[in-house]
Amino acid sequence: MRHGTVVAVGLMSGTSLDGIDAAVIVTDGDRIDRLGPARTVAYDPPFRDRLRHYLGRSSAPAELVQALTVRHADVVRHLTGDHAAVSTPMALVGFHGQTILHDPVNRVTRQIGDGALLANLLRCTVVADFRSADMAAGGQAAPLAPIYHRALCDYSALPRPVAVLNVGGVANVTWIGADAMALLAFDTGPGNALLDDWVLRHTGRAFDTDGCLAAAGQVDTEALARLLAHPYFRAPAPKSLDRNAFDPAPVAGLSVADGAATLTAFTACSVALGLQHMPVPPKRWLVTGGGRRNPTMMRALAERLATPVEAVEAVGWDGDALEAQAFGFLAVRHCRGLPLTFPGTTGVVQPVLGGQRHQPVRPVPCHRAIEYPI
Repeated sequence: MRHGTVVAVGLMSGTSLDGIDAAVIVTDGDRIDRLGPARTVAYDPPFRDRLRHYLGRSSAPAELVQALTVRHADVVRHLTGDHAAVSTPMALVGFHGQTILHDPVNRVTRQIGDGALLANLLRCTVVADFRSADMAAGGQAAPLAPIYHRALCDYSALPRPVAVLNVGGVANVTWIGADAMALLAFDTGPGNALLDDWVLRHTGRAFDTDGCLAAAGQVDTEALARLLAHPYFRAPAPKSLDRNAFDPAPVAGLSVADGAATLTAFTACSVALGLQHMPVPPKRWLVTGGGRRNPTMMRALAERLATPVEAVEAVGWDGDALEAQAFGFLAVRHCRGLPLTFPGTTGVVQPVLGGQRHQPVRPVPCHRAIEYPI
């Protein structure tokens, strides 16, 4: 490893409420030395339902926060214990937590998770609370991964400009220009959240598997136009929004399939509207997040962007691990005193060092003896 590089584990649990992603990254917070193993553990349905109950609220019960944190610790222990490839001891963990509320208009963002508890459970340094400092400095506090996206493009020597699109619960894009400092990012609009909620409500399934439901339906152009009339799409970038920012009322009277088709088109059209904010159109779009697994979504994006649209695996990245890797990378930047957010990514006046560092302060019992409190 280069001098100054460390082994970090990043943790991400997104607004789609799929579960916990954990990934190992070896980095100095500027360049990527190596990408290590990764692991995804789905939330069990009762726990997912509990989290869903607190979406849009400013807090959650202490026992839920503790249970979430213990689950994250369990994932890290399994990841680092199962892979002999992690030959150097883990130096620190980047812990995003679970977003339950993100309201930049009212200057509020809430991610639940106990960084101090996680540090004690894992007996290592944990960096958490990545968003608060940016919001306190006047930023949108999202998206946070752009500086990592730029490092990935350097790592893979990709031609620029390129766009990295994350279609999670909310969709966000990073535009990376030819100049080393040319970086722009913003939430484009809905990702999977509206579609997932629609499918869950009407079929009981968590998401539209392989986009089959949307593929069987027809886009309702009137409903789509009403969805796209939201004032968010006229706001300048950088900008961000909450998972529940959009009212699905325009699709309420549609069939299940037509509603799915229309909501899929809504995501794709809102991404295409993001082109108006980019100085130069990207040469290609690389898609990460759960949306890249939806062929109907990917076709809709390709049709509306009229540019090559590919899953990030096309350039050798792991779309299931990428967001988790980002928080390992950001944790290392925090420890080196490097900024995490920038005027072009969150709208802050000057670059901001985010995150809060936690050190283990007391011994804890063997993890196998810890019971989930709920």
